[in-house]
Amino acid sequence: MMGKSATANQLQPIVIEGVAYFASDFHFGAPNVEASRQRETLVLQWLDAIAPEVNHLFLLGDIFDFWFEYRDVVPRGYFRFFAKLLELRDKGVEIYYFTGNHDMWVKDYFIQELGMRIFREPQHFVINGKHCFIGHGDGLDPKDRGYLFIKKLFAMRAHIAMYGALPPRWAFKLARFCSHTSRAQNDKAYAQNEEKARRQEESTLEFIRNVLKSEHYDYFIFGHRHLPMEVSIEEGVIYYNTGDWIQHNSYLRMSQEFISLSL
Repeated sequence: MMGKSATANQLQPIVIEGVAYFASDFHFGAPNVEASRQRETLVLQWLDAIAPEVNHLFLLGDIFDFWFEYRDVVPRGYFRFFAKLLELRDKGVEIYYFTGNHDMWVKDYFIQELGMRIFREPQHFVINGKHCFIGHGDGLDPKDRGYLFIKKLFAMRAHIAMYGALPPRWAFKLARFCSHTSRAQNDKAYAQNEEKARRQEESTLEFIRNVLKSEHYDYFIFGHRHLPMEVSIEEGVIYYNTGDWIQHNSYLRMSQEFISLSL
């Protein structure tokens, strides 16, 4: 069953037209500065390549392996990436940022400095006439009570304020340690048994089927799983996962003529 916030967003579709690109799970900052910088360079090259035609850029979460904003402090680094996004915004490109489980503590920095639109729940878009259900893709399984409980705890304002009371150096160090540990474990699991990771997508497919019982969508577009996928759910309904930029450098392109997943 869908959450209340997802249901509300279905009733307020955002209608756009033009060429849209979707990407997720850059995990900037992981596993170290050197690897992250190399990945950032690849992302910048991709943004340069799509710049001549892109009208809408969707960043579907976990763009950073860790993100936390103090009132007057933001994480160090990523200047080149931010500069490129600002360049795209100055050209009129709309940027939509969906928070993920690694960057759920995004506040208003991206809104004020880069003119992005921030989404914390899945959102209904109508893109070139196609109805799209778009989100990061985490927390869709109601049976995953442990994860949903932890996510709810992290999202509570009181807990965010308590964490923000830590000096930035301590807070960033602690968060990066936890984030890197989780990422290392997940990457190892995917590398050892990709088929197992694909089976975990069944919870996503179950969520999609439940949504379709009450509302029609042409496309469901998520990230989170780190596995680029294109799955036909039923006639006229396709689920896309944008994959990641740790192993696949994958993204989704949607124009008025067609939609395609690129690796």
